[in-house]
Amino acid sequence: MLGLSPEHLLVLLVAALFILGPERLPGAIATVRKTAQRAKDALANAHEQISNEIGPEFEQLRKPLGELNQLRTLDPRTALTRFVLEPSAAEPPTPAPPPAGRVSGVDMEAT
Repeated sequence: MLGLSPEHLLVLLVAALFILGPERLPGAIATVRKTAQRAKDALANAHEQISNEIGPEFEQLRKPLGELNQLRTLDPRTALTRFVLEPSAAEPPTPAPPPAGRVSGVDMEAT
């Protein structure tokens, strides 16, 4: 939730308790919760309205934007690591070498 750890939330709650006092704290928490719910509902309604008005074109816009967002998260080190460590699809996998002591299916140690 908002990138806060439980420890940070506890510190904020204790600070709010000292600032607001035990009488006003429950009301303040309820107000914040209602405001967050209204904002969430407004965003959902806006998304639905845009989807209804634009239609299938909206989904066509979302895909390239999602790909662009993925490219923004890449840094040069990650890209180089992927390029060097991951085999490309164009290169065939290298065959495993035969086990030591065997030549084309014949056991050299048994002779």
